[in-house]
Amino acid sequence: MPIGGSAHPEGRAAQKKLLFAVVLVALWVPLVAGGMVFLWRYSTTAGAPGNPPTSWPRHAGLERDPNSMTLVMVVHPHCPCSRASIGELAELMAHTQNRLQAWVMFVRPGTYADDWAKTDLWRSAAAIPGVKAIVDDGREARRFGAETSGETLLYDANGKLMFAGGITGARGHYGDNAGLTAVIDLVGKPDSIRTAKTAVYGCPLFAPSKVREEGVKSCSR
Repeated sequence: MPIGGSAHPEGRAAQKKLLFAVVLVALWVPLVAGGMVFLWRYSTTAGAPGNPPTSWPRHAGLERDPNSMTLVMVVHPHCPCSRASIGELAELMAHTQNRLQAWVMFVRPGTYADDWAKTDLWRSAAAIPGVKAIVDDGREARRFGAETSGETLLYDANGKLMFAGGITGARGHYGDNAGLTAVIDLVGKPDSIRTAKTAVYGCPLFAPSKVREEGVKSCSR
């Protein structure tokens, strides 16, 4: 009798613990699954498409080399999604072996100093051989019709638009993707008559809620 009486409370306590664990798992699994779905949807949601000119802008402040293709990438200096775009640009420049000149424009609001734009993204871009990093108050970015950070444009030696879009496959994702492949192919075939276009994965360049550093950081995963 004493043995049975002492075992009964212990068994009920074990059952309660097991029930609590089951309930906890039942609540936790949907939360984790929902979070994963949210992150997947976010990472694969493209930014607003730009409207780049089909010919090099007549009054552009950037120099275009008439003897080679010219690439222009427009970046928000505090967009975490664009870290992958800069990384893929480094791969692109290494692959094309001096057959391409590149500009990376870092857009800052007119009331901010240039130092606000010279983040680690700036330093990474400026360190890539063949790339010129500049600070833009938004005028050049608008001349090129850019809307989303990471937007990349490729113009041929005659100033004709050959590619417009992003060179990452998702927000902040590295690796082979349609945009990077298209640019490499076009640089290898400068006489191509086709124009390629891909989605851009990054933060808005000009939306008021994203202009401040803290606003742009809210788009990180």
